[in-house]
Amino acid sequence: MNHLFNSFFMGGFECSSHQRPHGRIDVIHATRHDIEAQIDYGLLAEVGIRTVRDALRWHLIEQTPGVYDWSSFLPMLQAALATKIQVIWDLCHWGVPDGLDPFSTEFVPRFERFCRAAAAIVGDHTDEPPFFCPINEISFWSFIGGDRGAFYPYAKRRGVPLKRRLVEATLAAIRAIRSVTPEARFIQCEPIIHISGSHRRPASFEEAARHTASQFEAWDMLCGRLAPELGGDESCLDLIGCNYYWNNQWVHKSHVTPIGHPQHRALHQILIDVYRRYERPTLIAETGAEADSAIGWLGMVSSEARQAMRAGVDLRGICLYPVMDYPGWEDNRHCEVGLIATDSEFRSRSIRRDQSEELMLQMQLFGDMEPVSQTHN
Repeated sequence: MNHLFNSFFMGGFECSSHQRPHGRIDVIHATRHDIEAQIDYGLLAEVGIRTVRDALRWHLIEQTPGVYDWSSFLPMLQAALATKIQVIWDLCHWGVPDGLDPFSTEFVPRFERFCRAAAAIVGDHTDEPPFFCPINEISFWSFIGGDRGAFYPYAKRRGVPLKRRLVEATLAAIRAIRSVTPEARFIQCEPIIHISGSHRRPASFEEAARHTASQFEAWDMLCGRLAPELGGDESCLDLIGCNYYWNNQWVHKSHVTPIGHPQHRALHQILIDVYRRYERPTLIAETGAEADSAIGWLGMVSSEARQAMRAGVDLRGICLYPVMDYPGWEDNRHCEVGLIATDSEFRSRSIRRDQSEELMLQMQLFGDMEPVSQTHN
């Protein structure tokens, strides 16, 4: 079915490592995934998942500018090789080294050098073309860290300049990695959203449409259609990653519009919009739901994905994210998500059989569906 990834269904390990006002989050460490990566990858391989999303933690690797310590990453890389798991490596999942300001002139060149060094390390261990997500969710980071001040760099009303800086860093990273590994592939993961106007506030419809359209800005900058002075071009937009959850649709400045709401837009329609705009191989790079909602969510997303493929979308995969329990950002509660269940201290892990059975069903329903276009690599 898929000649790009090792499996159509993928598993994404929550790997946020950003700074918040109460301290830095490091979910890979908190879940012991850094220690148990080989077990975690092996569990997914048992249920037919052979491609995952995971991350390097830049803040651990480069604690001194220009000095790289790969000890936090190499065991994970070796675990992937041992289990024959293909990994899409996030190079910056919102976490930067202590003291490095994304608005500073130092940020882009430091990220460029780090990414070049990371590509060399990966290349030293495998001959397979590597897959990288340079910076996860530029749009969300720009909003939450540049406008709302809830993430580092804790800025307000500076979302636009932060987005531009993150795009610059991504472009520099892509070119640096290609200088080391020309065959590298890049996935640009962004939230896909739909914002509706409020019928109580007719003027809100125009603003809602403008905010909905903003989801395309980072992708447009990367391929040079917007802000060409940043240096983007079409070759820098390789694969499109669409991140989608239950709360990705809402009424402007109001409530979420769930499935069944009159202003809800079907997921397959949003995927069609994205694909027609860029005509790039696409994947649902993050999606999932918690506890009892997980099975129904997987069924719904899979059905919508098949409908998008039948409409011509070159969809290459669905990544279940997070694929393993993790501690909640806000309250450290044990979030029961994904295929891999853990105990409260993240010391034991096992496959959730009800979810794996649903996954097997969905794999069968996709059957031999081929990506619509064979013109893309």
